[in-house]
Amino acid sequence: MAETIKDLVTQEEWQARVDLAACYRAVAMFGWDDLIFTHISVRVPGPEHHFLINPFGMMFEEVTASSLVKVDLQGNKVMDSNYDINPAGFTIHSAVHEARDNAKCVIHLHTAAGIAVSASEQGLLPLSQQSLFALSSLSYHDYEGVALNPDEKTRLVADLGGTHFMILRNHGLLTCADNIADAFLYMYLLECSCQIQLKAQSSGQDLLQIPSEILSGIQAQAEQVTRSAGGALAWPGILRKLERTNPGYDQ
Repeated sequence: MAETIKDLVTQEEWQARVDLAACYRAVAMFGWDDLIFTHISVRVPGPEHHFLINPFGMMFEEVTASSLVKVDLQGNKVMDSNYDINPAGFTIHSAVHEARDNAKCVIHLHTAAGIAVSASEQGLLPLSQQSLFALSSLSYHDYEGVALNPDEKTRLVADLGGTHFMILRNHGLLTCADNIADAFLYMYLLECSCQIQLKAQSSGQDLLQIPSEILSGIQAQAEQVTRSAGGALAWPGILRKLERTNPGYDQ
């Protein structure tokens, strides 16, 4: 019997593959995907700076644990795969993984709501409770065209700093965290904040912004707030929903 990917990797890497494939399918389930574009990556457990990313050309709802591509920080495949990776995705994700040891999972999306807010000069506003979580650890990065220029990595990392949420101007959203569950929850909060803002602004009514003292209180405790957001609590339920609606990600 031929060896499978599961046979060739450690138990820890296989679990990371399963969770990452689930994350791709969860993004599709919530309608945040952009055909075959945008990316989610996760650092492979171990001393090497290898990470897993989607096979370029596969829809998010199709991604499986075995189909994920393992690459190094230079974008070289370190395990045989029939798929290539998107070079723009590599530029963004490798920059964050290389600079931030606590950014083991990076999610970058092109949602309509996220791009709309990214194109607004004011950016994200404190209009909802959800927005406070994002604003407690939010950064911005100006648009420089399709992310193919390696020189942009330095500027992106500098703009990201130690934050967990980023709005890429005229481009989309990014979240990063120590694990997949938290990174997904951060994206849920950021995307939800953008959707709420656009709906509120479309009402044509004067908007009530959350008072600065409440916002500053949360920003002063950003580390505690984001870490207590509860990604590990929500993640098992997301997996159960995937099992009901789109099983097979763990293959």
